Amino acid sequence: MSSANFTPRSVLITGASSGIGAALARHYAAPGITLCLTGRDPARLAAVAEACATAGASVFTAVLDVTDRNAMRTCISSWDQHHPFDVVIANAGISAGSGLGGESEEQVRDITAVNVAGVLNTLGPVQDAMSARRSGRLVLIASLAGYRGLPGAPAYCASKAWVRVYGEGLRGTLAPTGVGVVVVCPGFVESRITARNPFRMPLLMSADAAARRIATGIARNCARVSFPWPMALAAWVMMILPPWITDRWLHLLPSKPSQPM
Repeated sequence: MSSANFTPRSVLITGASSGIGAALARHYAAPGITLCLTGRDPARLAAVAEACATAGASVFTAVLDVTDRNAMRTCISSWDQHHPFDVVIANAGISAGSGLGGESEEQVRDITAVNVAGVLNTLGPVQDAMSARRSGRLVLIASLAGYRGLPGAPAYCASKAWVRVYGEGLRGTLAPTGVGVVVVCPGFVESRITARNPFRMPLLMSADAAARRIATGIARNCARVSFPWPMALAAWVMMILPPWITDRWLHLLPSKPSQPM
């Protein structure tokens, strides 16, 4: 399936009960499309599934924690056997920052388990099968926060930097197999997570608008989908500036709340 006419028929989305994940599910929902959706909240996941089914999609759901490696492998492998995936979107993630008292070790471990191990637990069960089919897209949802470590959210930034860099490397590794890898780096997007931020979020985007941009990047097999462009440019500049410059003003940036979500 070439990038020019890429139309996925079977899509897996983790973290599909809200935010970008739910918006992507609604975006792809249509007659002839199979959606396999996971999330941790049964009620919200069921509501998303109902909306997608109303749009004509065939929908399968599973209430799963992405940190449960065995449960993820069992479920995803079974789905892929019956509905071979064209697109797998590792979207599930949590966010938290240093708040007023810094990050606890437990919080750092929780963020790493979901945002890092959760990505591996999503891609691992399908990577070999997609390579054997010589088609498909693996999509990793990172963040513009992964371009530079920020004092207000060290663990979150580090986890998203891992996702970004791992996806970039994986793209080259899998290129000979015909499997595309797309790394997505959004800025602020409306969600339950950003709703908790007690600070102004520049260029805040709706989840539906973000989903449209992501889907376009997936169809084109873009190496990286970063948006909105002014914030992407700012993130890139922060990454290349030397610490003796950035250290002077990064501490002025606000912190995320210290409870993971």
